[in-house]
Amino acid sequence: MAILLGFMILLAASQIVLRNLFDSGLLWADPSLRIMVLWIALLGAIAATREDRHIRIDLLSRTLSKRNQSILSAINNLFSAFICGVITWHAVRFVYFEWQDGTQLFASLPAWIGEIIIPIGFGAMTLRFLFNIPLQILHQENP
Repeated sequence: MAILLGFMILLAASQIVLRNLFDSGLLWADPSLRIMVLWIALLGAIAATREDRHIRIDLLSRTLSKRNQSILSAINNLFSAFICGVITWHAVRFVYFEWQDGTQLFASLPAWIGEIIIPIGFGAMTLRFLFNIPLQILHQENP
């Protein structure tokens, strides 16, 4: 991810320099930057979910007992898995339609190759949230 981020920064900076100083730019840079942002965002989300360091709205856990915190975490993981599962389903459909239509990104690169991270990323997060539910229940039983 660090290499991808570094390349994105260099590519974006070169685009700025080329546009401002030479009134030109790389035709493939903007679409590839959009795809790289998508990839780095979803890879980061997968990593955050794996380490249980993702963004969460937390209003109740500080006021609940440890047992109730575990129950709330299990419910949150179930809800998150459901939402990620719905997004996965629709992302699979979207990528399939892009593959079927033969949509191109740039330089004859099929769009579905750049977009395949969407169902993969949300599918991985769905599984991670589902795997976390038994862990929360076991944590509840063994404080």
